[in-house]
Amino acid sequence: MENVFSRKDDSLYSNPYSFLRLPMVKDPTQTEADIVILGMPYDMATTGRSGARLGPDAVRRASVNLAWEGFRYPWPFDLRDRCHIVDAGDLVFTCGDSENFLSMATDAASQVLASNKALLTLGGDHFVTLPLLRAHFAKFGQMALIHFDAHTDTYSQGSQYDHGTMFYHAPREGLIDASSSVQIGIRTDYDRDNHEFNVICAEAAIDMPAEDIANHVKALVGSQPVYLTFDIDCLDPAFAPGTGTPVIGGVTSDKALRILRALRGINLVGMDVVEVSPPFDNSEITALAGATIVTELLHLWASKSEI
Repeated sequence: MENVFSRKDDSLYSNPYSFLRLPMVKDPTQTEADIVILGMPYDMATTGRSGARLGPDAVRRASVNLAWEGFRYPWPFDLRDRCHIVDAGDLVFTCGDSENFLSMATDAASQVLASNKALLTLGGDHFVTLPLLRAHFAKFGQMALIHFDAHTDTYSQGSQYDHGTMFYHAPREGLIDASSSVQIGIRTDYDRDNHEFNVICAEAAIDMPAEDIANHVKALVGSQPVYLTFDIDCLDPAFAPGTGTPVIGGVTSDKALRILRALRGINLVGMDVVEVSPPFDNSEITALAGATIVTELLHLWASKSEI
């Protein structure tokens, strides 16, 4: 008689407990993993519509639509042949306590990095990137930032916990070099006369070929360690309606994927995908977009062995 409990699950609906059905572990520092996926279900820094705390779960569930593939089109290798990836579940912190979250997020990321593993984080609202940058800075030093978003998140007037202020604070803390960093897909107001970052606005990102965008980004970041953060509202709401602050006029999901694939060769050291908000999603298309972008980032990281 067949052991029915040993069968591989390739369905698109059952057992969606870990990202891409990868091994789920409690303590990733005690594994031989190369990359750790960690959810941060925090959205108390949201200034618009809340719900991004449910993002990590939704992205994992949507990822079963991608898990059955061996070779993820159009990448020429099986991700599992290149690296060992584990899903560490979601960060546990005191609910409703932003100070505790900040401390726990920095500590968790620091422990993963100290065990010589890369970290890919599922948000949560975009504030989660600030403690992640602090942890990565402690290991890699000052980094270049590649930031996909509709907003610059460089606003100085926000509160201590605000998902629109991270990239105001990060350069001032010395975590990132704004002059070699780039923000892609911007289509909301910012102080153009005093803006430290390089910007490829949404209109330019839509009109430019993906290879040209990637080559421009590569020239800016050079060989520096790179942290890549992808706010799902970089995509037009037609492709990602489930987010707290949607803005019309964004890039397509196809264009975003082409840009990410063309970034092969950067010194990628950290990654996150944030602001997926399931309460405002339609037919889970935002969660699927988020899961697909996470998968592309894993392939981008794994492709470093080709360089």
